[in-house]
Parts: sequence; C-alpha cells; structure tokens
Amino acid sequence: MDQRTRLLEAALFAAPRPLALDELAVLDPEASEDDWRRALAELRDHYDVEGHGVELAELAGGWQILTLPLFAEAIERAAFAERPARLSAAALEVLAIVAYRQPVGRAEIEDIRGVSCGGVLRMLQERNLIEVAGRSEGLGRPLLYATTAQFLELLGLADLAALPRTDELSVALRPLAAPEPERAAAAAPAPAAPSPAPPEP
Repeated sequence: MDQRTRLLEAALFAAPRPLALDELAVLDPEASEDDWRRALAELRDHYDVEGHGVELAELAGGWQILTLPLFAEAIERAAFAERPARLSAAALEVLAIVAYRQPVGRAEIEDIRGVSCGGVLRMLQERNLIEVAGRSEGLGRPLLYATTAQFLELLGLADLAALPRTDELSVALRPLAAPEPERAAAAAPAPAAPSPAPPEP
C-alpha cells in the first residue's frame, strides 16, 4: 500500500463513525477526490484479497472498517463490542414510518399507527436516529422528521436507496402458505360417520 492508503487506513481505524470523502480531504490537502477513491479501492482490495478479519464498508454516506459478518456472532458472544440498546416495538414502528415516508410529520405518523407518538419521537431524536428536517406548509407548520446518517450506520446501509422496497417487505411479511398436502386435506370434506349397525333380531 502507498503512503496515502496507509494514512486512510489509520484514519478509518481511529474514527468511531463512517468518514465521507469530503472529510478525508483534511488528511492531505493536496489529494483530490479521485486520489481518495483510488486509495479506498486499494484498501478494499487489500482486505478482500489477503484474507483479513475486517472489511472496508460503504455506509451512511461514508466509509468504515468493520468486522467481517463471519466473525460477528463470536465477537458478540464474547461481549467485546458494545451493543446499542434495543428499540421497543413502538420505536421500530415509528422509525420505519419515518424511513419510508420522510419527511413526515407527527400527525401523519399517529394517523398511521393510531396512537400518540410524541415520546417515541423524542427518544429517537435523543438516540440520533431521526432529526427535524423542516416544517410542513400545513396549518400550524408542524415539524417534519427524517432519518439521520446514524440510522443508516445502524442498519449498515450506504444510503436510503438501499432500504428494502415496500413490495419486497409485503412479500417477506406475508404469512407462510400451508404445504400442498395440508391444503388439500383441509379442503377435503370430512369422512361421513359410519352408520350404526342394525339391531340383532
């Protein structure tokens, strides 16, 4: 690896979050964006070809060095990595609505869920998973919410285009159909009860 690629590796290793291309410019003012892209490609190839336990991943609009998924379970079991606190079902519902409808207001979220969500929105903001993205032109100009770069980082996504499409979700969440023999058995009429034997004379 050349000196710039090694500098890039050191910066990504030290950073607690993905670094965007424009942030890398401060490392070497003489390097162009294309220089950094070449360095990223070299570093990615280095990890891929030489069989390392980490990889260079593009996520949340930047780049980060991550553990290979192959070793994630063992590392989690050993409790070496800090795990983020789990989100409640309500928080996941609100987060999904914001992700797919953004920018979206509180009233629309509550209309979809059928319950108040003020506390959940505040918690998601405190966790830096959503942020205020502006105000609606509607009555009272309510706040509009959108997801953050940390949301993408948490899900391991490069950008919002990597979210599953809604039609893919509907297929994935559809209940499993019964196997053919079971469906046929369920549809077949129940066998008639045997007729009682005539009384003996």
